[in-house]
Amino acid sequence: MTLQDDDFRPWWKPGPRARAAATAVLDLVFPPRALDGAVSQAPGGLSAETWSKIAFLDGPVCDGCGVPFEYGLGVGVRCAACMARPRAFDRARAACLYDEVSREPILKLKHADRLDLAPLLARWISRAAWPLIQEAEVIVPVPLHRGRLLRRRFNQAAELARPLARLTGLRYRPDVIVRARATLSQAGKSGSGRRRNVAGAFAVPPARAVQVAGLRVLLIDDVLTTGATAEGCARALKAAGAACVDVAVVARVQEMASRAI
Repeated sequence: MTLQDDDFRPWWKPGPRARAAATAVLDLVFPPRALDGAVSQAPGGLSAETWSKIAFLDGPVCDGCGVPFEYGLGVGVRCAACMARPRAFDRARAACLYDEVSREPILKLKHADRLDLAPLLARWISRAAWPLIQEAEVIVPVPLHRGRLLRRRFNQAAELARPLARLTGLRYRPDVIVRARATLSQAGKSGSGRRRNVAGAFAVPPARAVQVAGLRVLLIDDVLTTGATAEGCARALKAAGAACVDVAVVARVQEMASRAI
């Protein structure tokens, strides 16, 4: 089984919420710094120069997977890949492209305990996925396996979903779906390899199915690569009776192809 950076996290390291609180205290004393090192008016934000480099997906996108189109093709139009192989989820939206600029705040949240970044990234999601949010009834984060959760001590998808639920007023259901078995890292795997890796990995316990049965679910994660994880979760949610499963993430790769994240 491939070892992850999480496997070497020292047990004595301060918890992520303690570190976020300490950051907030320091912001009262010292001028807040942007992620790129410049003085920022908003803690954890970006300088104007870096903000301008984020490839936000403001233009037309595929209604299925959210991949950007060069020009508008009409409402509800889907890309060739989605028409050739319909996804298990209904629609997906991403706030921006995953590149060398957007990668930094995402990895800081995921691996550097920067929970103070979660509200900022949740606002990015709310802007990009607003049409999906308006139709959703409940927000559910992609789960971590309990072993990895114990090592990392928080689930980055849940940290994004919680402030998004507060912002939108949607019901937040963090424990509806579980990762029933540990999986290898998705990094470096092909699309088919990723799908095999997460096959059968997600489940909705029978006692929790009532929380999504007949409802429109908005599934939250940090990055969309091939969509294998999102599809695995969508299948489990629909098997539990969810009427619809849409996906919203901070960033997605330019093309739905294998890439290390």
